[in-house]
Order: sequence, then C-alpha cells, then structure tokens
Amino acid sequence: MRLARSCLYVPGNRSAWVSSAAMHGADIVILDLEDSVPVAQKAEARRTLAAAIPQLAAQGQRIYVRINRGRHMYDFDDVLAVTRQGLEGIVIPKILMADDLGSLNSLVREAEARNDLPIGSTHLVATLETAWSLQNADAIAQRTCVSALIGASAKNADVARSVGFQWTSEGFETLYFRSRVVLAARAYGKHAIGGLWQDVHDLVGLRAWAQGQRNLGFSGEIALHPSNVPVINAVFSPSEEELAYYGRMVTAFEAAEAQGLAALNFEGEHIDYAHYKTAKEIVEAARPNGRCAEAGAAP
Repeated sequence: MRLARSCLYVPGNRSAWVSSAAMHGADIVILDLEDSVPVAQKAEARRTLAAAIPQLAAQGQRIYVRINRGRHMYDFDDVLAVTRQGLEGIVIPKILMADDLGSLNSLVREAEARNDLPIGSTHLVATLETAWSLQNADAIAQRTCVSALIGASAKNADVARSVGFQWTSEGFETLYFRSRVVLAARAYGKHAIGGLWQDVHDLVGLRAWAQGQRNLGFSGEIALHPSNVPVINAVFSPSEEELAYYGRMVTAFEAAEAQGLAALNFEGEHIDYAHYKTAKEIVEAARPNGRCAEAGAAP
C-alpha cells in the first residue's frame, strides 16, 4: 500500500458527494457504508458505490470502502458489491477478535474471484477502535492480509465508548494506545493512519492535532470534511525548509564520508550514518518518483 497523507470519508448515501469525491485533493477517499449511512439507506448506498468506484478511479482517485459489520461477521453483500476494478482496498471497522481478520480476508478473496479480479489485489486496512483491537495491535499488524492500521481516537465514538476515556484536544488520555498503534504498524512494515479531528470548522485546532499525530509517527490522518484535506496534506508533507535542511545534511555527510569520516558536526549537531539514512529517506520520498509523490505529495 502506498503512503497516504489524507483519507477523506464520504457517506455512501450522499450520491452528489460521492460523485464529486475526487475533487478535493485527498490522497485516499474512503466511501462509507457503515456509521454515516442510515440503516434504511444502506442497500441503495451499496448500489451507488458499486457504480461510482470505476468512475472515481478513472479520475485517478484512490478509493477505499468502509463496510458494515453484523453481530458475528462482516457483510458479504457489501464486500461483493464494492470489490471491483478501481477499488484499492477495504476498511475494516470494529475488530473484536483475531478471527475477524481471517474471515473477512476470505470474503474479500471470494469476491475478487467472483468479480474476475486478481486474488490478493485488494488491500485491507484495520481500524483499531475497540479495546480488544488496541490491546492486540501487534497481532493485527502481523497479519499479512493487513496493509495499514487506523488508530482511532475520536470523541464520543466507538473507541471512546469501548475504552472509556474522556476526550481532550491535548490527547493525553489516548497517547498510550495511539503510540501502540504506531509501534505495531512500524514494526511490521505497515502504515499508521490517525483519526480523527471532529470539529471540522476549527482548522487551527486541526492543524495542531495533525502535527501532533505526525510527531508521534503517524503517516497520515482521517478527514471528515473536504476543507480539512489541504491542512492535513500540508502537515504530513515535508516543508521546503525541512527538505532544504535534510538536503544539506545529505550533502555534508557524503562529503565527509568521501574524506573517511562517518561522524561530524552539522550545523551545530552531531550526525552519523543513522542521521544520514533518515535525511536521505526524507529527501528521496519527496522526489517525483518517491513514496510521497506516489501518495500525491508535491515533489
């Protein structure tokens, strides 16, 4: 799965919003069949998304769909309807036990076979929004069928009800398990996506929250409103100042290495191979053929 800075949720029952979803600059659009869709409209939303996915993909938009979970398993009608050409992956909500991942993976591969798609081509993104899933972040990240983790920490939502925390904008009450999500994802080579800021009109607060998420190690963030996408993209993209700084670091280290040195003072700080590797990774990721560029970042 390629990097993504911004993942914009769009309710699947709002057909006008769905059809315009590629206009907002989000690296990924997550079309929702779950909590943002009224129960009575889920079947119609499923048909809307089945028709919209190829159209949005043709515009170059990366598309994921969040499906519904029943009492005992995920909705195969959802999976079968949306697993089609143009879908990059499925977002898994409310993981309650390890078997959830295996059973959903089987459903997705069956849908791929029925819809003439390459088996294994659909990514699975695990949303950790229950106490069980957060406690077992490592075990979930280890699953080869999982491409990324979403570390949910929303106010008054499923995760708050399951864990019992009282949300604050500072985020101290969720810091421990958000850190668990990042560490689990990074340990097993998966992406960690944060989520989310609910006061969609407070862009100053969003910027501060997203910066904290980036500082913690998340590679991207969920957006609930199109106006939030540019803020999130900016926060999760290296600034010109950062790129210039790391570019100078790479140049200085390589010059020192050519003289037989692997430790030096760079602009007042000690650096060695560890710092050089970090700097080079950041610089290369921002190039046109780098990972950030693949995810939609400016080169």
